[in-house]
Amino acid sequence: MRELPLLNPTPPRWRTARAPAVPGPIRKPDWLKVRAPGGPNYMHLKGLLRTLRLHTVCEEAHCPNIGECFEDLTATFMILGDTCTRQCAFCAVTHGRPTELDLEEPVRVAEAVKTLELKHAVVTSVNRDELADGGAGIFAATIREIRQAVPDCTVEVLIPDFRGNWDALAAVMAERPEILNHNMETVPRLYREVRPGAQYGRSLELLRRAKAMAPEGLTKSGVILGFGETQEELLSAMADLRAAGCDILTLGQYLRPSTRHVPIAKFYRPEEFDALRREGEALGFRWVEAGPLVRSSYHARGQTRLLEAPR
Repeated sequence: MRELPLLNPTPPRWRTARAPAVPGPIRKPDWLKVRAPGGPNYMHLKGLLRTLRLHTVCEEAHCPNIGECFEDLTATFMILGDTCTRQCAFCAVTHGRPTELDLEEPVRVAEAVKTLELKHAVVTSVNRDELADGGAGIFAATIREIRQAVPDCTVEVLIPDFRGNWDALAAVMAERPEILNHNMETVPRLYREVRPGAQYGRSLELLRRAKAMAPEGLTKSGVILGFGETQEELLSAMADLRAAGCDILTLGQYLRPSTRHVPIAKFYRPEEFDALRREGEALGFRWVEAGPLVRSSYHARGQTRLLEAPR
């Protein structure tokens, strides 16, 4: 197995030329407050995940919707372990050098999907840049196992960029996931600060190629707001995504996981998200999920309605 050096082994130094950051700690606006998790379904799902030795991005990334989604017995499974080879400045997932590759993980994900009787399964992963295929083979195996265990379940995969390995992308697309998601995260100017190790153009190219490989499927991407992007930059990025054939767009508020992460430059109000949703619809996106608490897989099951809708 070929090993690659970690792309960002030291914590980033925040640039002073960016938009002024909100000093911390700060009080979250009322529209960002959520009920603390802990209902019976929440506890049941957590127990199942521990029994099957599975990770979720809901837990690892400190998603604010975890109480709502777990109580509804839905979760976004995170494969390829819980250690990411990159260190994005907004993300709470543990970074470092992974020590193993669990080849039985796809089977356990499929078992969880069957136990929960899911109609739509969402699977994401950490970055595994030390693997030649970036983990694409495990993604493909997970899709196959879910299809075998629950034939009528649709599958959405939120994949990394595989460092531009288009053969790896083809291996995933050969399994025909109903929705292929790859998040843009932010605007080009902020990539070096917010998303080191990634490339804006590479992410756009991935979405273009995914659509070309499976035109009948849906492609999806997400942008996080609040890093200091301008309105013009945000609308330009949205237009770029649409030009790449992206069908579904998610827009949500950045919430700083800790003081070690990039500061919040702005809290967007709910009415601003409503305006951006209308802008996205005007650009031609078939579905725009926009709101302060929206994350990549929020209300993902509802988006599958597009699979039956006329194009």
